[in-house]
Amino acid sequence: MARAPEAGQVKTRLVPPLSYEGAAELYRCLLLDKLLQVAELPGIDPYLAFTPLEARQSMLALLPEAFALIPQAGSSLGDRLHRLSAILLERGHPAAILIDSDSPTLPTSYLLDAIARLQSGTTDLVLGPAEDGGYYLIGLKRPCRALFDNIPWSGPTVLNETLHRAATQRLQVATLPSWFDVDTPEDLTRLRHDLATAGTTVAPHTRRFLFGGREG
Repeated sequence: MARAPEAGQVKTRLVPPLSYEGAAELYRCLLLDKLLQVAELPGIDPYLAFTPLEARQSMLALLPEAFALIPQAGSSLGDRLHRLSAILLERGHPAAILIDSDSPTLPTSYLLDAIARLQSGTTDLVLGPAEDGGYYLIGLKRPCRALFDNIPWSGPTVLNETLHRAATQRLQVATLPSWFDVDTPEDLTRLRHDLATAGTTVAPHTRRFLFGGREG
């Protein structure tokens, strides 16, 4: 799931230290790296769910060949998440995994684990906890609006509230290791450090944005 990388519309909590234009370019790089990562996953049908609707052509230009483009629709984040998962499941996919676009150093093994859990017969719901109390990934086998309605989005209780609702719905839940999203200047500092010490194949677009072709 992603927004069009337009100045003033994405990653505004990173201004400063970045400009609005710089924050938008960073977001574009984060998105490109996430698309590359997902494109490498075997045996899936990848989509980019985008907003706003008028950004269709610019988002289409970012897509790897295997991806399909699908618009986000809904009055709130929870409504968009529910509608998107329901649409994908109604298309005949046995499960749907929704992930954010701003966790460029997330290990691919976590995504593979999410796929494997949903392919098993014992897991109904997979959650990837974010360190800020939300989640970077949610995967499910059937539509479940109760997981999304009236959630206090952007707060520290999103994951716990989702787990509570999953228990109420009697869903079998698998939880992945936690990871961080790039939302704040502190996250950006952490990302810079992580990429400086990671292999050069990790998040190549974001790496070039942060280091300009050099490490450090």
